[in-house]
Order: sequence, then C-alpha cells, then structure tokens
Amino acid sequence: MFLCIDLKSFYASVECAIRGLNTLNTNLVVADEKRGKGALCLAVSPSLKALGVRNRCRLYEIPNHINYIIAKPRMSLYIKYSVMIYKIYLKYISSDDIHQYSIDEAFLDISSYLNYYKISCYELALSIMNTIMKKTGIVATCGIGENMYLAKVALDILAKKSKDNIGYLDKDLYLLKLGLHEPLTDFWQIGTGIMMRLLKCNIRNMKDIRNANEELLHHVFGVNANILIEHANGRDETTISDIKQYNSQSKSLSLSQVLFSDYSFVDARNILKEMVFTLVLSLINNGLCTGLISLHIGYVNIKSFNKQKIIYNTNCYSLICKDFLYLYDKFVKKNAKIRQVSISLGLLKHRDQKDYNLFTDEFKETREINLLKAINEIKAKYGRNSLLTANNLLKTSTQKTRNELIGGHHE
Repeated sequence: MFLCIDLKSFYASVECAIRGLNTLNTNLVVADEKRGKGALCLAVSPSLKALGVRNRCRLYEIPNHINYIIAKPRMSLYIKYSVMIYKIYLKYISSDDIHQYSIDEAFLDISSYLNYYKISCYELALSIMNTIMKKTGIVATCGIGENMYLAKVALDILAKKSKDNIGYLDKDLYLLKLGLHEPLTDFWQIGTGIMMRLLKCNIRNMKDIRNANEELLHHVFGVNANILIEHANGRDETTISDIKQYNSQSKSLSLSQVLFSDYSFVDARNILKEMVFTLVLSLINNGLCTGLISLHIGYVNIKSFNKQKIIYNTNCYSLICKDFLYLYDKFVKKNAKIRQVSISLGLLKHRDQKDYNLFTDEFKETREINLLKAINEIKAKYGRNSLLTANNLLKTSTQKTRNELIGGHHE
C-alpha cells in the first residue's frame, strides 16, 4: 500500500505560515514584483484559486478587484520547510520506503508499517497529515493506492476534491470510478501530446484504452504503449526500491537562462562563455567528459536557433568553449537581439574515456583540469562568488547574480 502526499500550494502556504496566516483563506501569490506585472506567479494560495485565479498565471492576469499579498520567492526557505516535512515522514517511515518526487510531493510505501502501528492506511495518512499541519501550518493532501500509480491518481483526481483531503483507489474502484473520466491529461504521465494522439485514434478515456487494439497502440506509441495499457488497467509494479536503484543510461548536463533585457551579439557571446565555464565546472565535479555540445539561442522577434556539434570526448574548458564559440560565431545572427541562451553537454562518459589525437597537449590539459578542480574546491568552501573570472565583472554579466539564486530565484 502506498501514500502519495502533496503539500497544498506549497510555496504560497509556506509564505502564509511564516506570517502566521491561515493558508486556506489568505489571498497570496508568490512572485517577484520587481519584474513588473508580467512576473510569473510561482504559487497561488487556495483561496485565490477558489476565486478563479489559475496557478502559474502572470500578475496582470489577476483581476483588479481582488486584494492579495505578493510574497517574493525564497527558495532556501521552501527547501528548509521541505526538509522539515521530510523529517516528519521519517518519524513514521524509514528513508528506504520514501521517494521524494518533488520539493512538495512524496511517495511513502506503508505496506510493512500497518501491522506495526495496528492502524489502517487511512488513519496513518491522517496522522502524518495532522502532524505536518501542527508542526508547519501547511495543509497536506494524500492519495492512497494499492500501487504507486493508483496512489498518485487518487491524489490528483480524488483527494484534491475531497473534504478530508484524502483519496483512495484500489484496482476495482479505479476501473469503476475513473474508467470514463475525461480529460485524459488528469491522469499521471499523460500530457497534452499523448492525449491528442489518443484522440486521433478515437480514444477518450481509460476504458477506451483497455478496449483498444494493442497493435494500434504499439504502432502509435512504441514501447510506451505498455505503460498506457498497464495504467489503464490500474497496474503498476514499480517499487520505491526500483526507483532508488535506477541509473539513467542517457546523461547530459544543461544550463539555460532568459535574459532580463535584449542582448547584442557581443554581450550574449560573453554570457555564453560564462555559462560554458559553469557547466564545465560541473562536468569536472562529476568526473565526466562530453562528446556532444548543443546551443540554443532565443531571438526577440525571429525564429530561435538550435545547433549541435559532435566533439572529441573532453572535459577541458578551453576546448569545449572553442567549439561553442565556433557554433555561435558561425550561425548566430549578428544584428538580431537575443533574449535566451541555453546550452547542454551530451554523450557524457567517465573522464578516463576522453579522446586524444596527434595535436593533444596532454601536459596543458592536465594543468587546466587541475586548475578547474581547485576552482571547484574554493567555490565549495567559500561560496560561488568567492572566485570570479574577469568576464563575470562586465556590466552585462549575469553570473554574480545567478550565483546568489536558488532555482532561479533569490534565497
């Protein structure tokens, strides 16, 4: 038996709790109003949602007649609260049986605890939720299911509309209650793209998936059809142990930023160099090298630019930056204004698998890698802004500011 616990409007609830306000009847949004009326609301309190204000809206989209508090995002505070709540889980459940799905959502495998506590799964869920409320002032919702999938669906579709904030599903209830439920995007792991492809096959709900021709589903979705079929029947054999043991075979590192003003070709080129340096430091820190670089440039008024380049497997900043600048200088429009820069390093391998050729200066590369390792150690000990490059001191540089952010927001 599994619990899937979600912290209701988490960021907004934390801001209410820290102010001693009721999280359910306080009109509050989490947004950086310094960014203007177009600022994105990271969270909207439940009372505002009840008034029709949608989550992740812009400030200008909130009706003028509604009075509300604007709280500046504080990611370090939200992380602190998330850790506090994780420690509450640990009072009931071993860490081996907890999967932190996101900062505000977690799966708990309670199968082996019900006999120990001599209570029902509903009573255990209620006890955890009440402790969260008592210790933090934050309202939690909970889905209870025979497997992780049913627990998540019980949370997303049933619990959030239930008076006690708890939803329960076993396979029989799932087939009975949600077989004809629409839209399909309400179900875990079905996005708009998948739903549209299903609609083209005249499939509108889970019952339609169960009755569909499996050959058709495999033709449209490939191996992912198996997941659709299993979920349509309420089946999921995934365990938390499986998740903890899983290692992704496809690895990459990426970095992206939306600039606060229109950047020229030259200024954005400096931003690119900063970002490459940051990403290579991460590469070094993880003991990896890369064989593929990707560059995305978002222009202001014209179509974005994307380009990839296969390179020798390396972890040297000078070599990787040289290849990025080659793509930038050759393909980026020199007279266009730039608003977004995104880069990624792919085909990652262990650093011992990097390539050499006749022109490799092994001594020079080793010296550079040792320097980058030293920079990582200094930053880890004294802070990310303790050591900066000359490029970081330019007026158009964003690195110093970004080093003070958590999740893109001020601490």
